[in-house]
Amino acid sequence: MKPTVSIIMGSMSDLPIMEKAAKFLDSMEVPFEMNALSAHRTPAEVERFAREAESRGIKVIIAGAGMAAALPGVIAAMTPVPVIGVPINSTLEGRDALLSIVQMPPGIAVATVGINGGMNAGVLATQILSLSDPELHARYCDYRSKLVEKIVKVNEQLKEVKYKFKTN
Repeated sequence: MKPTVSIIMGSMSDLPIMEKAAKFLDSMEVPFEMNALSAHRTPAEVERFAREAESRGIKVIIAGAGMAAALPGVIAAMTPVPVIGVPINSTLEGRDALLSIVQMPPGIAVATVGINGGMNAGVLATQILSLSDPELHARYCDYRSKLVEKIVKVNEQLKEVKYKFKTN
């Protein structure tokens, strides 16, 4: 089974955030790979990865980075494969990474999720892939319907919570 999604992170310290994407992809039965690359420490390897991603069958790249957070943008500059950036909170509450990833120049786009939004990166990758995969689309729609059920259940539980001035 060849991976269709590549999850890239700068170091092992990013794993607690990026594994949320991996766990979601795993639950959706999406084949993926995980690797560590650094735009600043391994630029040649990043370039090789980005230039070869499409020919290896990668359909979506999820790239997490903190601080200067150049990794998602550098990858996006060298591949036509969609890149989802995950800003990681390592300094400045992650705002530095968020701004670095989201502020791409015209013509080079990186879809960006919220700070530490690894799971949403997995969700977005799944949505992209499900456009051309009816079975994956069905699994994703089933996941979404369970979200609705979860909130309905919470509302039922909230009816039992009593306060002096609560009217519902």
